[in-house]
Amino acid sequence: METLELPSPPKVGMVSLGCPKALVDSERILTKLRSDGYQMSPDYAGADVVLVNTCGFLDSAKEESLSAIGEAIAENGRVIVTGCMGKEAELIRARFPEVLAITGAAQYEDVVGAVHVAAPIPPSAYLNLVPDAGLKLTPRHYSYLKISEGCNHRCAFCIIPSLRGDLVSRRPDAIMREAEKLVAAGTKELLVISQDTSAYGVDLKHAAWPWKGGEVRAHMTDLARELGKLGAWVRLHYVYPYPHVDRVIPLMADGLVLPYLDIPFQHASPKVLKAMKRPANEAKVLERIRGWREICPDIAIRSTFIVGFPGETEEDFAYLLDWLDEAQLDRVGAFRFEPVGGAAANGLPGVVPEEVKEERYARFMEKTAAISAAKLAAKVGRTLDIIIDAVDPEGGATGRSKADAPEIDGEVHLRDAGHLAQGDIVKVIIEDADEHDLFGVPAAR
Repeated sequence: METLELPSPPKVGMVSLGCPKALVDSERILTKLRSDGYQMSPDYAGADVVLVNTCGFLDSAKEESLSAIGEAIAENGRVIVTGCMGKEAELIRARFPEVLAITGAAQYEDVVGAVHVAAPIPPSAYLNLVPDAGLKLTPRHYSYLKISEGCNHRCAFCIIPSLRGDLVSRRPDAIMREAEKLVAAGTKELLVISQDTSAYGVDLKHAAWPWKGGEVRAHMTDLARELGKLGAWVRLHYVYPYPHVDRVIPLMADGLVLPYLDIPFQHASPKVLKAMKRPANEAKVLERIRGWREICPDIAIRSTFIVGFPGETEEDFAYLLDWLDEAQLDRVGAFRFEPVGGAAANGLPGVVPEEVKEERYARFMEKTAAISAAKLAAKVGRTLDIIIDAVDPEGGATGRSKADAPEIDGEVHLRDAGHLAQGDIVKVIIEDADEHDLFGVPAAR
C-alpha cells in the first residue's frame, strides 16, 4: 500500500505585546493562519517567519515593541510587524530595514497576506485544520471577547483613535455566536473588551438582530443580558460611566453578569478632567457608586488613574486622594503621565516635574494599597466562588474571585487544593488577606 507523505507546512512564531485587545487580534491572526494550514512555533528557532504584534500607546511601550522586533530579527531574521506601531512604519523601517512587511492594528487580511508571501504554504487539503473556537493565547478556561474596534472620544492623553480609528461595533448576533463557541469549547469566563464598552452599538444605532427565535439589540445592557444566559462568568471591561450603566447593575445583582466594573476614571478633579477632555466627567460619580452598591453590595469597581497630568496642582492631587477615600474602589492602578507622540496633552502648560510626579505616585499607591488591604480584610471569614487558574504539585492552587480579572487584579491562594483542576469554580473559605491577595481553603471536597 502506498503511503501518503504530507508536505511540511511552514511554521509561524508570534510575539504579542500590549493590551487584551491586541491579544484578541493575535488570536484571530493565528486562527486564520492555522486554518490556512500553517503550524505554530513556540520558539524563534523553529519558525519560518515571526510575527510581532506591537503596542504604540506610550513611548515606553513603543520602546518595548522596537526591542521585541530587534530580538526577533536577531534570533530569527524573518520578521513581519503588525499592531498599533504599524502607523509608524518609517520609524520601524529606519531602525530595522530587513523587516519583511508592516501592517496596522486589526488589519487581519493584510498581515495574513504578508505571511503567505513570506512563507508560502504547499497546497494540501490535509493541512487546513482548526478548532471551532479558533486558536487562543489565553488558558482554555477564560477568553477575551472583543465587541468593537476604535473609539469616538478624543481624550487629550490618548492616541488610540489615530491608531485604531473611530468606533466600529460588531453585530450582536456575531458576538453571541462567538461566545457560544467559546463556552462550548470550555470557556468558563468571558471577558468583554473594547475601547469603550458603554458606547457599544452607537454606530449601529442600537439596532436589533435576530437571535434564538427572538432578537438582541446592539446595546451594552442587552448584550450583557444575553451573554449572561450562556452559563459562563461575564466580566465587563473599559466601561465609561454613562447613565445607562446603571441598568447593568441589576443584572449583576441577579447573577447574570459578574459584580465587577472596570471604569477608567483617570482623575477626579473637575479641572484636570476638563483638561484631559474626558467624557462623562460631569457625572455625579460618587453618588452613583453609592447607588450601585445599594443594588449590588458585592460590586467590585476597578479603575486606572493618571498622576502628574500637565496642570495638576497639589490641590488637584489632594482632591483626588480625598475622592478615593470616598469612592473606596476595590482595585486601582496608576500611571505617571508621559507624553506620547501625537497626543494633544503634550502641548499643555503646567508640566509637572518628574520628582513631583514620583512623589505623588508614591502617595497615590500608598493610599490605594491601604484601601485595598481594608477591603480584602473584610472578606476574611466569608465563603466566595473562586475560578481556578493553576494547581501546583504541592497541593496548592491559585485562582480568582469575581472581583479579580486575570493579569491585572489580585489572586486567591489556596491550600489543600490538589484535587482541583484549572477552570473549576469552587466555594472557598477565605482565611487571610494582604494588600492585594486573599488566602483560603476549599469549603468541601
